[in-house]
Amino acid sequence: MKLKIGLIGASTGGPGHLKKILSAIAPNYTGAIIIAQHMNATFIPSFISQFQNELSLPVHAVDKTMTLKQSNVYICPQNCHLLRGDFSPNIEPIVEGETPYNPSIDTLFSSAVAQIKDAEILAVLLTGIGHDGANGLSELQKHGATCIAESEKSAIVFGMPKRAVEINPNIVALALDDIIQTIKTFGES
Repeated sequence: MKLKIGLIGASTGGPGHLKKILSAIAPNYTGAIIIAQHMNATFIPSFISQFQNELSLPVHAVDKTMTLKQSNVYICPQNCHLLRGDFSPNIEPIVEGETPYNPSIDTLFSSAVAQIKDAEILAVLLTGIGHDGANGLSELQKHGATCIAESEKSAIVFGMPKRAVEINPNIVALALDDIIQTIKTFGES
């Protein structure tokens, strides 16, 4: 059976949305969740610590190469990418290379394209300014992943998800509550 991987990218307004999503899917979610939240590196340790204290799912900072495990949450404190592992996909931080966003959602999403044969992937692009994640989400959708952009109805800033739908009209736009239900169904089936 393929590992289920939920990828979530967010920027402005994302921490509150992520808390709502993760609280709603725990403890029954059986896939791995990987989060790329734009945030100043100074605040990421407390962001991760908050989720570690509040969630019933194990939460990890991706600070080294890690094998993805079911029912675990992985938060990227810097750019990360997925790569093939012996038994399950791995996630690792990228030390080299600068991007305008920290961490880069496009870098994470684009790296997941190569994992579609080995894993079932659901990618979600939440609220945020700019366009990060839009190209990676489009590529994932073109290669068969289930892809969702947050709709204007619930996005605090309808920049990144709007750009994703403009680039690829086949990407479904859903309000946050519908995104939560989709993630729950994906991870519990």
